[in-house]
Amino acid sequence: MASTGLVVSAIVTLVAGGARPSTTAAARPGSIRGHVDLQRTPVPAARRPGVSDLGAPAPRDLPDLLRSVVYLESAPRGAFETSETGRVVMDQHNETFVPHVLAIMTGTSVDFPNSDPFYHNVFSLSKAGRFDLGRYAAGRSKSVRFDKPGIVRVFCDIHSHMNAYILVFSHPFFALTNADGRYGIDRVPAGTYNVIAWNEGTASEPQSVMVPDGGIAELDFQLR
Repeated sequence: MASTGLVVSAIVTLVAGGARPSTTAAARPGSIRGHVDLQRTPVPAARRPGVSDLGAPAPRDLPDLLRSVVYLESAPRGAFETSETGRVVMDQHNETFVPHVLAIMTGTSVDFPNSDPFYHNVFSLSKAGRFDLGRYAAGRSKSVRFDKPGIVRVFCDIHSHMNAYILVFSHPFFALTNADGRYGIDRVPAGTYNVIAWNEGTASEPQSVMVPDGGIAELDFQLR
């Protein structure tokens, strides 16, 4: 398995030998489909009881922890000709970041609303996105724009069991798996690429796949 540092390196890789798009002018984009099989069961961080307890909050949704990110190690040529920005949400609910994993493009802003009836704090010490939003009350929301590719680990300094991941890419060729571990990356230029699957800080070795002209390539992963 690749270390987190290697994963960051893979995310920031631009056009390299791992991506060899077809030179055929008339080539149509294709898709990559497959399944990520987790050979381990992610375990939520142990919750520490606090003064806010009025009964146990709902446990973290395990299928959310089972979701993985699959992405091209290197972007095809032309992938950077169109920039894409937008907004997404990572909520704070029942002392949990929801969703547990976000995959976004550079230039995207993430809103962090507080949907709990007590204070939260959101911060990260990651090189790809160092920030500290401070403590803020229920019903409030703060946001961060991510302009640097890499992996951002998110925490709350009030609730030590709260954590999440934001994977920031400089290209659009990535996908989150669904609750069944299936994924699909669309509009990939025909060619041969290295593809990586990631879950909870663990990444697969790059696997090579050939995307046919206008067709679908199948690629499955196992993560231990």
